[in-house]
Amino acid sequence: MIHFVGAGPGAEDLITVRGETLLKRADVVVYAGSLVNPAHLARTKAGCDIHDSASMTLEQVMDVMIPAAKAGKTVVRLHTGDPSIYGAIREQMDWLDAQGIDYEVCPGVSSFCGAAAALRAEYTLPDVSQTVILSRMAGRTPVPERESIRSLAAHGSTMVLFLSSGMLGKLSAELIAGGYAPETPAAIVYKATWPDEKVIRTTVAGLEQAAKENGITKTALITVGGFLGDSYERSKLYDPSFTHGCREASR
Repeated sequence: MIHFVGAGPGAEDLITVRGETLLKRADVVVYAGSLVNPAHLARTKAGCDIHDSASMTLEQVMDVMIPAAKAGKTVVRLHTGDPSIYGAIREQMDWLDAQGIDYEVCPGVSSFCGAAAALRAEYTLPDVSQTVILSRMAGRTPVPERESIRSLAAHGSTMVLFLSSGMLGKLSAELIAGGYAPETPAAIVYKATWPDEKVIRTTVAGLEQAAKENGITKTALITVGGFLGDSYERSKLYDPSFTHGCREASR
């Protein structure tokens, strides 16, 4: 059996209980060394065969995992955050399907959740935004035109942008061209939940300069939207004048 495990956003205690249990049982671990906290590897048992996939190709990863699985070993493929978001797991699962190798996915805490915690923010505020857009700038990996930053910005929703911290000048221009006002609140969250986490609050127009002043070029999430501001409506869920299935209005 091969287990795709989300290691969480960085802090070693933000892996799930299930993920930790699988790591402790693993005979073979292939982990994303450029992003996964190496402290997680301390959970593995003596004799566990550990591979850093940072310098490996997909073919090399499969050359490790498939023979181990066929030999009856427990294999953990350890991804950062939650493996369903920019985890490149579809191609791995399709390969395993073609080989008849059984696998399962253990979800993890995504870095966009870690960023919200660092910001002490709620992405979905009443009368501000009820939609969270997770996306990225086009780089060496292209983005469909319908999902360009400019197109998505037209919604005015909360946006969380991965893999874009090295292109902040262009990102700001695209966000503004799409409809965000230059003074729209924005934040850069560097290494969310890691010991060296850093939060920089700025505006859409100020993203590039804020990153330069703080020496940030990678490993950061960009958050944009009115959820970072001060105005919002109170939730109806806990409003005493609001009736719902669990409570009658008290006034």
